[in-house]
Amino acid sequence: MGRRARLALLLCVVVLRAAGLAAADEEGNQDESLESEALPAEDQVKDHSAGTRVVAGQIFLESGKSGSQPEDEENFHSQEEEKENSLEELNSLDMSDLLNKDLEDAEIQSPVLTAIGGTADGEPCHFPFLFMEKEYAECTADGREDGRLWCATTYDYKKDQKWGFCETEEQSKKRRQMQEAEDIYQTGMKILNESTKKAQKKEAYQYLLKAADMNHTKAMEKVSYALLFGDYLKQNIQSSKELFEKLTEEGSPKGQMALGFLYASGLGVNSSQAKALVYYTFGALGGNLIAHMILGYRYWAGIGVLQSCESALTHYRLVANHVASDISLTGGTVVQRIRLADEVENPGMASGMLEEDLIQYYQFVAEKGDVQAQVGLGQLHLHGGRGVEQNHQRAFEYFNQAANAGNSHAMAFLGKMYSEGSDVVPQNNETALQYFKKAADMGNPVGQSGLGMAYLYGRGVPVNYELALKYFQKAAEQGWVDGQLQLGSMYYNGIGVKRDYKQALKYFNLASQGGHILAFYNLAQMHATGTGVMRSCHTAVELFKNVCERGRWSERLMTAYNSYKDGDSNSAVVQYLLLAEQGYEVAQSNAAFILDQKASIVGENETYPRALLHWNRAASQGYTVARIKLGDYHFYGFGTDVDYETAFIHYRLASEQQHSAQAMFNLGYMHEKGLGIKQDIHLAKRFYDMAAEASPDAQVPVFLALCKLGVIYSMQYIREINLREVFSHIDMDQLLGPEWDLYLMTIITLLLGTIIAYRQRQHQAIPRPAGLRPAVPQQEPPPPEHQPPQ
Repeated sequence: MGRRARLALLLCVVVLRAAGLAAADEEGNQDESLESEALPAEDQVKDHSAGTRVVAGQIFLESGKSGSQPEDEENFHSQEEEKENSLEELNSLDMSDLLNKDLEDAEIQSPVLTAIGGTADGEPCHFPFLFMEKEYAECTADGREDGRLWCATTYDYKKDQKWGFCETEEQSKKRRQMQEAEDIYQTGMKILNESTKKAQKKEAYQYLLKAADMNHTKAMEKVSYALLFGDYLKQNIQSSKELFEKLTEEGSPKGQMALGFLYASGLGVNSSQAKALVYYTFGALGGNLIAHMILGYRYWAGIGVLQSCESALTHYRLVANHVASDISLTGGTVVQRIRLADEVENPGMASGMLEEDLIQYYQFVAEKGDVQAQVGLGQLHLHGGRGVEQNHQRAFEYFNQAANAGNSHAMAFLGKMYSEGSDVVPQNNETALQYFKKAADMGNPVGQSGLGMAYLYGRGVPVNYELALKYFQKAAEQGWVDGQLQLGSMYYNGIGVKRDYKQALKYFNLASQGGHILAFYNLAQMHATGTGVMRSCHTAVELFKNVCERGRWSERLMTAYNSYKDGDSNSAVVQYLLLAEQGYEVAQSNAAFILDQKASIVGENETYPRALLHWNRAASQGYTVARIKLGDYHFYGFGTDVDYETAFIHYRLASEQQHSAQAMFNLGYMHEKGLGIKQDIHLAKRFYDMAAEASPDAQVPVFLALCKLGVIYSMQYIREINLREVFSHIDMDQLLGPEWDLYLMTIITLLLGTIIAYRQRQHQAIPRPAGLRPAVPQQEPPPPEHQPPQ
């Protein structure tokens, strides 16, 4: 029994290792973000300590316990030795003896392929076999026009003429059909990945549609999402749902995740959070990163499940590991977060998008030799964003022009491009080093950081930690985030310096203020494991969530915005709804904004309740406008019953937490009217004054509200007193003297005389100079219909 137990343990280890090495295919276009991906075993979430290594500023944690402070290096090495000893003891077992005995007991035999039909029906295939002076180790279709696979049952086919088919006619037909579907799919994907024009992409999807009709799984995944979002195919929720159901039956993680989304959002099906959770869970178990991210957000916010920070940490860390491993030296694409509510009020201002005319102007001055314009356009094309698509070819051209003009920044970015390598710029450490040195000699922090990377990893030069530290310190002193990140990594790992977690934390914090994604990732790892800081699950989850939201699926934010801008609200809202499920606050508020405008894809009676749901989720993530919207919905009864008290609570939260002038003004109004709170004019005035102080834009409405409040206050005061009784107590003789009536009559007479004299002077005629007569206007001829007949 002991041997059987050990064998079972070994088999489990083998299976787990094989499962850990599995990885799903990745594809080159934008829909990669929705594909399922299985991560290596190292990426599975574990508790970690000090045994780490860093690549390009990313901490790779290898051992230790969650929440514990890392011990000294002696303890760490002793733990490693214990692990090695355990492995040696396990390996010292007589593996062949164990396997042979247990395999004999189980009588496990490899399946034997049997010939079907031919001249040797029912006989086992012989591998290898000789045919046309060539050996075959597997079934072949050579020699047959119908492409059906066959095998020989003896070694020499020519001599014995013994053969049979390896598959039935039906299996052969199905195999050839799938091969044809694969060829069509690959043709479509090639057009899709190589084209930039919309017409060509539509043509590519026609190929994918044809492959999907032939039950090609990857084609069905592509087509189903295209139908869901309206990408190059007409949006059809029902058709996409049917495809997702079919994919789910086949065990596709992408299909499972998408079906979960449909049930969560109630698109094409009756909303069911329980079913959504089941499908999301299956998708996550299949390795789908989007499903992991959705589950992470649900556990973090307590949506459909009990709130659990540790469960959220598990899912978010797994996705963050994958996102961080994809980050290149050049930094990746920029995530453009555009709020539709702000965009409607101030087009182009809130979004940070560059107008086409402005881009053309910069291109014009860059062509005329403006170095700053060349560097700016180079950076825009290198990273993408602000309405400019990522284009390494254009970036290289602009940087090259600026570098030739002697710009150190352009030289440094050319060095980064050569160091990283791409389809446009081949990877070349020597060329990169030359550009980095030129830029560093001119004091450029980007060049200094690049030179530090070269010495740290031995790219084109021998490894030299002292020089690497020196250049990183120079770059960090000038505020360059890459220098700060790498300096933090060196202190964290004790490379070239004594290990110092406080210094590492300091530099990671500085780099995170500059928005470096790997800085967020490293800080998250430190807070998750309690390395150098007190362990904080909540902080770690928020940081990991930030990293996850920088993944390539964030590109859909821009796609959704473009759909909305093009007038396709239905496509935009579906895309925003999926991103909202992933926890993007900007997507939640944008989805609510579109639903608030009565999106036709959702029933008329469901728009306000669904918008209310997403305003609520966005408000819980700290978005002030969403909190005020919640107050408005409860105040007016949109999607819920009129509830002044709940509206008052939301306005108060927005006022206290985000100091919103709008919320303060609304609180003043509710105090003035006594809605949801006891009427109090003094408190109303106080909130109106606070609103005017909080925002200059509120000063005019506050002035009008205060004028109205003054009138109301005066009328209330008048109602509270008796004017007749007040005047009866006034003694005019005592107040103005005994002859006050004569004074009054005199004053009235003088006023009347002044008015009469003024009016007489106005009516006096002004004399005209002689010889002048008023001009008589010429009469225009009557219109044609009034002219006499000719």
